[in-house]
Amino acid sequence: MFFVAAAHFVFGTFLCGRWSFTRLFVRAVSGRPRFHVLGAWNAVTRTLVAVTNTTVVNTETICELLRKIAARGLTGPITLVLDNARYQRNAVVIGVAAPRGIT
Repeated sequence: MFFVAAAHFVFGTFLCGRWSFTRLFVRAVSGRPRFHVLGAWNAVTRTLVAVTNTTVVNTETICELLRKIAARGLTGPITLVLDNARYQRNAVVIGVAAPRGIT
């Protein structure tokens, strides 16, 4: 059983609750560039399978994650617990998951 979720980290400077005597700023590009992580946490072995990029998390990204999970050669049924993201629940994803024995 895998629990799947995505996180989107923003590059840039943010003031937080940690202060010091000297202020340090890290320059970042304009706009809001992000580092995307789509991960599947195995509840039994406590391992992470992840797909990362700096573009976008979409249907192709979840299909890549499904291929990585299937390539691990796990025995028995493989079940993914997904959130309600639209890119995770469509015909393309089901078409990639079904032949690999992933529900």
